[in-house]
Amino acid sequence: MERGEWENQTLLMEFRLLGLGDDHELQTPLFLLCLTIYTVTMVGNSLIIVLVVTDPHLHTPMYFFLVNLSSLETCYSSTILPRLLASFLTGDRTISVQGCMAQFFFFGTFATSECYLLAAMSYDRYLAVCQPLLYASLMNWKICLQLVAGSWVAGLLISTGITSFISRQRFCGPSAIDHFFCEEAPLLELSCSDTEMIRILIIILSFPDVVFPFLFTLASYVCIIAAILRIPSSMGRHKAFSTCSSHLTMVIVFYGTLIIVYMLPRTVPLRQLNKMFSFFYTVLTPLINPLIYALRNREVKGALGRVVTGRKMLPFHPPT
Repeated sequence: MERGEWENQTLLMEFRLLGLGDDHELQTPLFLLCLTIYTVTMVGNSLIIVLVVTDPHLHTPMYFFLVNLSSLETCYSSTILPRLLASFLTGDRTISVQGCMAQFFFFGTFATSECYLLAAMSYDRYLAVCQPLLYASLMNWKICLQLVAGSWVAGLLISTGITSFISRQRFCGPSAIDHFFCEEAPLLELSCSDTEMIRILIIILSFPDVVFPFLFTLASYVCIIAAILRIPSSMGRHKAFSTCSSHLTMVIVFYGTLIIVYMLPRTVPLRQLNKMFSFFYTVLTPLINPLIYALRNREVKGALGRVVTGRKMLPFHPPT
């Protein structure tokens, strides 16, 4: 756009999130549904954190990663759901440009960190299944801390880069974001700047953001499944698979919905479907995490049983 044309544009100071629909009859049921999801998500993930921290039986690398995953899920949900609940309750769907950028930044940070953390967890499971004799030396507490710290730092750096590019765009209307949170594609649709360069940069950054962690996770599970299939006894195969089944389920749910969201064309007929899958991986995935580990993991269920029956637990000693 030419310089003279900029002067005729009114820059936006706030956006309006269209949310999940305008049907007034659905606002109360949607509010109750999201409130229930948020409450269960926070309680479930907090319970996992408390169980792992207080139960010495769970002081292993796998559960150290799980504590960080649950922490990410609580942050993830808190970036989106409180604002969505407030819009259902008050009817006010406006959000300032600065608030929108902040939500986009934190959402990107936690989403990217989760990709890297899932990759770290897949590496942990690969060592446990494929290199059991070397597991203790290759996955010590120092390595665990480095992998977790690297996941958080990678999410922070990549999200900072993408957010800085998007925040430099000029938004001059329309002000409506056809989504329930500030997400990259609908934001760029409102830009009156030339977005060609930023789209190229985002594609480039998507490789360290999502593609590399996904390919690493995929390669780890190809090796894990190949190793499990070589185990001669069915009991041995079942025992080996049980050590990674919960994490594999999380990976399938998270990446499955994420891929669908970003592969779907952003045409008008498919936007509602896109929002539905976005709702699944941003809102329902953090809810599924504690359910999967609580219902499918024998050690977590054992720790929960010890809490319920009041058996004594030793205090947590942080990794050194």
